[in-house]
Amino acid sequence: MQEFLQNNQSEMLELLEKLVNIDSGSTSKEGIDKIGAILSKEYRSIGFAVQVIEEEEYGNHLIIQHPMASDPKVIIVAHMDTVFPNGTVEVRPFRVEGNRAYGPGVIDMKASQVSILYAMKALIHTRSNAYRDVVLVLNSDEEIGSPSSKTLIESKAQGKKYALIMEPARKDGSLVTARRGKGKYTISVKGRAAHSGIEPEKGRSAIEELAHKVIQLHALNDHSKGISVNVGLIEGGSSVNTISDSAVAHVDIRITEQEQAIPIERKLEKICASSDVKGTEVELVGEMNRLPMEKTEQTESLLHVIERVGEKIGLEVKDTATGGGSDASFTAAMGIATVDGMGPVGGNAHSEKEYLEIPSLTERTELLAKTIVALGK
Repeated sequence: MQEFLQNNQSEMLELLEKLVNIDSGSTSKEGIDKIGAILSKEYRSIGFAVQVIEEEEYGNHLIIQHPMASDPKVIIVAHMDTVFPNGTVEVRPFRVEGNRAYGPGVIDMKASQVSILYAMKALIHTRSNAYRDVVLVLNSDEEIGSPSSKTLIESKAQGKKYALIMEPARKDGSLVTARRGKGKYTISVKGRAAHSGIEPEKGRSAIEELAHKVIQLHALNDHSKGISVNVGLIEGGSSVNTISDSAVAHVDIRITEQEQAIPIERKLEKICASSDVKGTEVELVGEMNRLPMEKTEQTESLLHVIERVGEKIGLEVKDTATGGGSDASFTAAMGIATVDGMGPVGGNAHSEKEYLEIPSLTERTELLAKTIVALGK
């Protein structure tokens, strides 16, 4: 298998270049669907069945498995969208410098798309039937919280024993066995406009009310327990000499344990249930859209399988926890043994300096393929 992958490394890089050089930000349905069309063709060429889940607002999702698959135990999840807007590729297309490849989405996570495909090819090449034991979910909206794919992932994960999530490995090659949960909320305040010089007493400042809410929200931070509350964006008012009649705050919540979700939501609701500035109205909208991925006994067992596979191919497998969210939270919340970071190694995701460690492309593909084999035993 190793020889097969090494012999196909240049072909893998060619496909990666093709994928990277297509703008496919979360709001670019056209670009994401181009990526989906390329991957669909590739999988069909090796005998896999591809189901296209049509979406109007977002890119289409793909469900892929072999026609001879019978009650597969493993679900593999990978997203096709990036965080970069249209036009990014024109400014900085795919390029290779030494042992690294660069470009928008190269590690998060177009290299993973190549890795999954070639893991399937490697299994077929080595006459292993393990490719029949997986279902692939390639979704289009992970970078914006998976609004249209969450239920799809959960439905396809039903009854599965293992979930391998293809976010990139950390810079040091570590897999991810724990992630913080994430919530997004919007607080909208309605006040009453008035001229700040002529009749300020007639106004009711939405910005003042929002300021009270920001202070109360930030008081909820408890970093020792892994609870983070951040008002990261505010907007409001119409001019400097007008008492503001509207203001909005966008709030990011992070939690470490699933049991923290309900209490923090109740605290938010209590803060927004009344106003501190008389005559203003407060509305709270949002949800904890990703529960934490906690390191469970099932996760430990799955990790040990991957570690043993790594030992056999000369690859040290380590694991870590991270604060970022991913689709791993959905499968983990269902009680499925879940390991994330199964993609190639790289770093600086979501930035101009995003890169892939090229040697890891074949190494992590072999790890993925042989892990699938091991899970079938």
